[in-house]
Formats: sequence, C-alpha cells, structure tokens
Amino acid sequence: MRQQIKNHPFTTVTLYLEKGETVICQSGAMAWMSDGISMETKAGGLGGMFKKAIAGESLALNHYTAQAPGELTLAKHSPGDILAFNIAQTPIIAQKTSFLASTAGVNMNIYLQKKGLVGFFGGEGFIMQKYSGNGYAWLEVDGSVEERELAPGERLIVDTGYVACMEATCSMEIQQVKGLKNIVLGGEGLFNTVVTGPGKVWLQTMPINSLAMNLYNYMPHSS
Repeated sequence: MRQQIKNHPFTTVTLYLEKGETVICQSGAMAWMSDGISMETKAGGLGGMFKKAIAGESLALNHYTAQAPGELTLAKHSPGDILAFNIAQTPIIAQKTSFLASTAGVNMNIYLQKKGLVGFFGGEGFIMQKYSGNGYAWLEVDGSVEERELAPGERLIVDTGYVACMEATCSMEIQQVKGLKNIVLGGEGLFNTVVTGPGKVWLQTMPINSLAMNLYNYMPHSS
C-alpha cells in the first residue's frame, strides 16, 4: 500500500489501495476517495469496544475496502501532522485519541503508566494507547513534530502535553518543578514529564488542550 502525507498544517494522508485491501479509520476521517471503495461501519475491533471507550476513541470504526484499485484520503481533525508507523517494526505508545487509521493487522491495547501520578499530573494521561501487531498505523499529532532519539538512560524533560508518542522501549515518569517561586510565577505548572530512553520520542508543538485554553482567554464570557 503506497501512501502520501501532505498539506501540513491541515494535513492529509492519501492511501493507494489495491483490490481487496482494507483500511480501518476513525469516525469522520475520510475526506475523499475513488469510486469503487466501499465503506462499512463496525463496532469493536482494534482492541474492542471496552478498550476504545477507556482510551477515548470512537466505539465504531469505518472499514474502507477497495473493490478495485483506488485512493482514499484521510484528513486530520485539527491543525497538525500525521505520523505513519510500521507497527511490526516499531511498536508505539501514544497519547489518547491519537488514532486516525490502521491496516487490519494492528492491535490497540490500553497502556497504564507504572506510576499513577504520571496520569493525574504529567499531562500525557494515566491511560495511553499501545499499538502492536502487523501493518501500519497513522496517528494524529497537534502542531508540528520534533523527533528525538534517546540513548539508553538518556532523559528528556518535557512540559505537560507535549509528548505525542514514543517507542515502546522508552519509559515515562513525572518530575516536580522545584521551588515555590518557580511553581507560582514560572507558568509551567507543578510537574514536567520525563521520558527515558532507549528509543525515539515524537514531540508535538501545539497540544490541542493548550491551544483551546489559549483561545478561551480571548473569547467573550458572560458575567
């Protein structure tokens, strides 16, 4: 299956399907497609309904199957980027609601942080998604992407919400900001996220929650 990612920051991915190939997509992901590609909405799959509900994903997914060779274009839900992963080569742990699409051989499982405080204070979420199996997965990232490769034991300190995904060989914990003045006046919150290698980590430059809060400050509010 060939693919082409373009049109950043309003990013799309075009998948060129051969007859019989199927792509599983998040609800509302399809932007346009060739005639001859059929769509069927199915509940469950990709980890099951219970896991998807916990991870914040749609309970029903759309399955697009090529009855003849054609193309399927998927669009991101907000300004940002789309990352493609060969999951058989690189199992990935990603933030909740990052799933855009996958091929049929990809599985999604709930990934719980070893230290619960990561979820409640670290910003990346106590519950994340781990993708394994065979095939490709396409994940949504907010803003642009910065890719970093961490050596064994190398640590990267990241502000809340900026970790989009990481290789399953990485680990994550939180680190409290030191000093009352830094906490009160620094504007960075109480905690940072610490990612430890070995492995790659993909950082997003505009977490959607931060963007929403910034826009909220400029909106009129009733007294």
